[in-house]
Amino acid sequence: MLVHVELPQERIHEDLEELQQLVQSAGAWPVACLTASRSAPDPRLFIGRGKAEQIRTRILELDAHVVIVNHELSPAQERNLEQLLGCRVVDRIGLILDIFAQRASSFEGKLQVELAQLSRLASRLVRGWTHLERQKGGIGLRGPGETQLETDRRLIGARIKQINRRLSQVANRRDLSRRARRKASVPVVSFVGYTNAGKSTLFNRMTGAHAQTANQLFATLDPTLRRLPLPGGQSIIVADTVGFIRHLPHELVAAFRATLEETRNASLLLHVIDSTSPGRIMRVEQVNKVLAEIGAAEIPQIKVHNKIDLDPRLQPGIERGPDGQVRRILMSAESGEGEGLLLQALAEHCAPQTVSRQLCLPPSAGKLRARLYALGVVHGERQKADGAWVLDVEIPRASLEQLCRSEGLDQSCIAA
Repeated sequence: MLVHVELPQERIHEDLEELQQLVQSAGAWPVACLTASRSAPDPRLFIGRGKAEQIRTRILELDAHVVIVNHELSPAQERNLEQLLGCRVVDRIGLILDIFAQRASSFEGKLQVELAQLSRLASRLVRGWTHLERQKGGIGLRGPGETQLETDRRLIGARIKQINRRLSQVANRRDLSRRARRKASVPVVSFVGYTNAGKSTLFNRMTGAHAQTANQLFATLDPTLRRLPLPGGQSIIVADTVGFIRHLPHELVAAFRATLEETRNASLLLHVIDSTSPGRIMRVEQVNKVLAEIGAAEIPQIKVHNKIDLDPRLQPGIERGPDGQVRRILMSAESGEGEGLLLQALAEHCAPQTVSRQLCLPPSAGKLRARLYALGVVHGERQKADGAWVLDVEIPRASLEQLCRSEGLDQSCIAA
């Protein structure tokens, strides 16, 4: 049974549709949806005593097994509702965590989900073992000196430390890969967006990968990276990442920080938007809010309005800002309409910054001269009386700096 409380400035229709999608993604089947309107949540039950009694009656009529509340409940509110309703109560955060637990397939993903679940559970432990008390006076009445509640908290704390150590090792491995990509001057483009906006479908179409796609929320948890050749011969790395959602649990943001590093260290974000969603403006705001939380708010974005094949009024197109830079692309990842526009925009944005320079190479730098010719960046050459070569080159700045470092040349051999 679904329960939604309309609070001031909340959008009830959008929330209810998303709640039903979340429940179905978790594998449950909604049998009824009850709504209420309050100026503020009830401190004890969140929904109020009268509405709780109404829900209890409906549970008995429909033989419902679980109540899902479309809000975050405090531990006390969750316990009070379970006692009154006589069945399990799950709030929105618990529902999202449950979906993540089902979707996690890699070792890293399972660790991150477990960390988020344990962080949440640590604040929701209650005394459930009344026979294990602290020490009492008198012979035969001395307890073990530690309550079961404290034992559980200690065990959870130890497990959280162990998971953090393992995730730290994962983060170090990812950091090594990112350093190698930076050293090779390979741009990284990260797909971001609201869950079920079509990121994985677009990723698969562009790269030929087989990342899982489904018309459900949070089909993708584990990041996938692939090399993508662009028009003009350059290659980039594209990363498919987990989708965001309204009220994304802070525990998940913290636990998935190693995964979200791929987004934070990208040189460009492709913000995929479901152009058919009536709540797309709110969803864009939510994605930008999460990006700000992980420190990725300043990374350049191109908004990709996806699923135009579902609306006959929309056509493929590209829009630029006042500075001439691409700001928005309309396309369909399913049909491929507008894919060429996106590749064109990526090639334009990720084009290496080339510089025209004259290199004065000593006679001993024949190996470097051969490499420059092999790269096809030499446009002219003349030889000086002392045997040195003066080459006119047009080359990416990063490549020029790397070549000079590798050959031990200083800036004196370079003229603007």
